[in-house]
Amino acid sequence: MSHTPRACDGGLARAFAFLGKRWNGVLLGTLANGPAGFAELGRALPGISESVLSDRLGELCRVGLVSRTVREGPPLGVSYQLTDRGSALLPALDALARWAHENLPEAGRAGGC
Repeated sequence: MSHTPRACDGGLARAFAFLGKRWNGVLLGTLANGPAGFAELGRALPGISESVLSDRLGELCRVGLVSRTVREGPPLGVSYQLTDRGSALLPALDALARWAHENLPEAGRAGGC
C-alpha cells in the first residue's frame, strides 16, 4: 500500500500567517461596514494601541487590502476602506465568524471585540 506524504498548503499557511497576525483579520472585518477613520477604528477595537493600529493599517495598505484616503479640511481627516482585494476576503471572514460563534466559547473574548 502506497502512502502519499501530507503536505501543508502553502497558500493556506500564508493566509493564516497574515490574517492570524493579531488584529489584521479583525480590522478587515470591521472595515466591512464601510470606510472608517483612525479614531473610529480604535474605538471599535478595544485593547488595540494607537501604534499597533497604525502599524496594522499600514501593513494592510501595503498589501493592497485597504486603501487610505486623506480628506482635505478643515478639519483634515484620514479614512480607511477595503479595496476590492480586501472585500474579496469578506465571505471567508464571515464564514470564520459564523463558525466561531457556533463552535468556540467566548471566554476571554479573543481579538478584543
